[in-house]
Amino acid sequence: MPDTSSTPAVDLSWAELPATARLPVLFVGHGSPMNAIEDNRWRRSWQALGTEMRALLPPPRLILCISAHWLTPGWQLTAMARPRTIHDFGGFPQALFDQQYPAPGSPAAARFISDTVRQPGSGLPLALDAGDWGLDHGAWSILKPMFPEADIPVIQLSMDHGRPAADHFAVGRQLAPLREKGVLIVASGNTVHNLRTMRRDATDDQAWDWAIEFDRTTADHIAQRRLPALCDFQQWGASTQMAHPTTEHYLPLLYAAGAVQEDDQPRFFNEGFQGGSISMRSVVWA
Repeated sequence: MPDTSSTPAVDLSWAELPATARLPVLFVGHGSPMNAIEDNRWRRSWQALGTEMRALLPPPRLILCISAHWLTPGWQLTAMARPRTIHDFGGFPQALFDQQYPAPGSPAAARFISDTVRQPGSGLPLALDAGDWGLDHGAWSILKPMFPEADIPVIQLSMDHGRPAADHFAVGRQLAPLREKGVLIVASGNTVHNLRTMRRDATDDQAWDWAIEFDRTTADHIAQRRLPALCDFQQWGASTQMAHPTTEHYLPLLYAAGAVQEDDQPRFFNEGFQGGSISMRSVVWA
């Protein structure tokens, strides 16, 4: 069970770390779990981005990942030294279940983040999960192509799915200073996600009209730097209900957007769709 018995003390090694060059913040459309092993345009783009970050940036001290696939009451952080690889899907080839991503965790970093980021409303620290969770496919399926060496510690942050959109954005705001502590923030979801309307015969450039409309509205707010407006997605009209029958794949975008600083510039990549109703649109702010 998550450890919520007391407020953890700040880990001095993390509190006293010198500032680094500000690392980017990413929102990655992860789509099908098969993207982790198939040689397709999405996976190749993740590989190229990882190579780019390795070449141009100081190496991250930590990756903090917010995945659409970890929903909890309240917010939690993985705090184990060796997070397990979670295969949270069914009906796929054995090769996908054989995948492992043995990146270390960082209990010390989890304690530091828990004590410096507060849950909206209650003001409580983020709870620590010392063993129940790990790295789900929203995290490892994109991190493995980006950082195949699995040598950077990874922590996952859960989402309280019962909270309003503004609360998720507010948590993202609190995460922003971590980027200057050497933390790479990676949010993993999809700007459009409706499995019930997927068409297996659709090409990467084909999509339902409502999917195109919602994806373009999202992209326009990002490009025009109207990031708080992303919290109002449920008021965008009829396309919202079709684009997100449930909202868990959209919410990670709000954490990434919240962590953006005023002088960060967005760059889109992986624009296109899987099955006509899953947008792979991704963005890096740097």
